[in-house]
Amino acid sequence: MAVEILFPELGESVHEGQVSKWLKQVGDFVKEDEPVVEIMTDKVNTELPSPATGILVEITVPEGDEVEVFHKMGVIEEDEAKAREMIASGASASVETKVAVAAVATAANEPVVTPSGDRKWFTPVVRAMARESGISDSQLAAISGTGQGGRVTKKDLVAYLKNGGAVPKLDARPSAPTVAGPEQTVTKLTGMRKMIADHMVRSAQSPVVSTLIEVDLTAVVDFRTNNKESFQKQHGVKLTYTPFFIEAITNTLVEFPALNSSLTDDDEVVTNRAVHMGIAVSLGEDGTGGLIVPVIRDCHKKTLVEVARDLAEIAKRARASQLGTEDVKGGTFTLTNPGTYGATLGTPMINAPQAGIVGIYGIKKRPVVINDAIAIRSMVNIVLTYDHRLVDGMTAGKFLQALRRRLEEFDFYR
Repeated sequence: MAVEILFPELGESVHEGQVSKWLKQVGDFVKEDEPVVEIMTDKVNTELPSPATGILVEITVPEGDEVEVFHKMGVIEEDEAKAREMIASGASASVETKVAVAAVATAANEPVVTPSGDRKWFTPVVRAMARESGISDSQLAAISGTGQGGRVTKKDLVAYLKNGGAVPKLDARPSAPTVAGPEQTVTKLTGMRKMIADHMVRSAQSPVVSTLIEVDLTAVVDFRTNNKESFQKQHGVKLTYTPFFIEAITNTLVEFPALNSSLTDDDEVVTNRAVHMGIAVSLGEDGTGGLIVPVIRDCHKKTLVEVARDLAEIAKRARASQLGTEDVKGGTFTLTNPGTYGATLGTPMINAPQAGIVGIYGIKKRPVVINDAIAIRSMVNIVLTYDHRLVDGMTAGKFLQALRRRLEEFDFYR
């Protein structure tokens, strides 16, 4: 029986990704649940397990190509004898692969020189498809590629053909290629950074508003200061400030479910009773490794201790690139904490199609007036960014007031 390897659904806002690396090749034996291919999206880099035990007989999406959700990437044949027969006869190869194999000798290493003098390379599949479709080298070079390094993918060529093969007009005087100065480097926006950029563009299309509120966090700061050592000894996990924010936001979302909703492409509002909190995590020492948003599920059912444990676990696995596809799916609201690297104020971007995101900024001691007297308090700026199609300003204001009340009246034993 042939079993297809499909690109999985990784969340409401993820529509496509990229095949980073095939861990198995055609003809290899694989066991069920054994990693077979690495995929990359703007949310996660992960290995996909094999859906069956058998022989990998077909790879339909080569490394570096983009693929849509639920699209077939390869095929595993469970019957070994049948698999070997398919491979020997060439029956397992896709149409594109068969054409490409015949063209590899003449096309694989032949660059196309653009009018500006640039040299562009194309995969054998793209070169073969172009030749079969009567696309000249100059037309191929004029297509704007969305693949890694700006490369033209099969998807780009298909879209070009569907649009009637309209070639972008080129300047009569070719523009000079970008040349780095003595103190500059020029790199192409690719991989996870490119996918993050695309997702941010989609999120920016939502009509968002950001609202700021100041919160006196002294009660939380004092509790953490007095209990962080005993907390770690008793529960085996460090007590950071983030679990306090997750708990307070969760309880406030239960009170104001409009913020725990999303808007579908069909203009349907999905309101969630459960709170699955996405936590923005930067990768790499300087954050250049990208940003992913793993999800802590069912926060509305968990204690502060359980949230702290879950948070420590997902942060550890995120930075070790050990997150799976399930770890980034199904978030209903997002928390980002720029205060951990010293930021005092900002306007976070919603994680579309979610209705909102809360940004927590740096906790600072400063003088404030309480009952006409000056006191030194631990203050923090909290910003709510929300989709104005789903949430009005009054609802957002009441949400922030309730969130402030929960944090300022914090009582671990309540």
